[in-house]
Amino acid sequence: MLKSKSERKRNVLVTGGSRGLGFAIAQTLAAGGYTVIALARGKSKEMTAAMAAADRDAAGTLHFVPFDLGVIEKIPDLVRGLRKEFGPLYALVNNAAIGHAGALATMHNSKLEEQVRVNTLSPLVLTKYVVRSMMADGAGRIVNVASIIGFTGYSGLAAYAATKTSMIGMTRSLAREVGRFGINVNAVAPGFLATDMTHGFDRETLQKIMRRTALRRFAEVEDVAGAVEFLLGDKARNITGTVLTVDAGATA
Repeated sequence: MLKSKSERKRNVLVTGGSRGLGFAIAQTLAAGGYTVIALARGKSKEMTAAMAAADRDAAGTLHFVPFDLGVIEKIPDLVRGLRKEFGPLYALVNNAAIGHAGALATMHNSKLEEQVRVNTLSPLVLTKYVVRSMMADGAGRIVNVASIIGFTGYSGLAAYAATKTSMIGMTRSLAREVGRFGINVNAVAPGFLATDMTHGFDRETLQKIMRRTALRRFAEVEDVAGAVEFLLGDKARNITGTVLTVDAGATA
């Protein structure tokens, strides 16, 4: 369903927006009428094609801004530049994340630090500077992409799980901090998705994971993107501080 005329002018910043789940979110929001700013270190071929398609067919628009979220000290300048170029940000989708699989006992400290820096510190700092402007504007939406691993755990993903759990705590606490300013803060928690997340798993492992879900299948990136779109829309105006799980019933 197309957004109203006023909603089409709403700017949404999506981090990690050039591939995978972030790309699906960016495409879905552009098709729904939003002005989407996809942030990532590099532009994929898929993003280039999607930008052209959005200009031609979508109700909204799709833009790409290169940025390495691991460079924390540059984030304030990034936010100022985005506001100057695009105007006020209506919403922020904190999607960018990296994950290194492996036993915590043997994982190199550099990999631990990288995950915490990109998955936790970076969205905290980015949200800090984005939410300031939202508070001044008296409105805004923030959606954090967590994971069911943040509350179920998964062997070999202790560090990744820690960072995703932190996003859930951030969501609930920040919702209480900024609700009086008209800002909604929510999270989505995807399960295993039929995308890069499960690439490389052997058939037996994939079947075992699917058998644990109520629907006997994986959720898809489009399902999560639809959940994000809902949380940004007017029908979710009284939803804040919650975690919307999209996992085909894996945690049912």
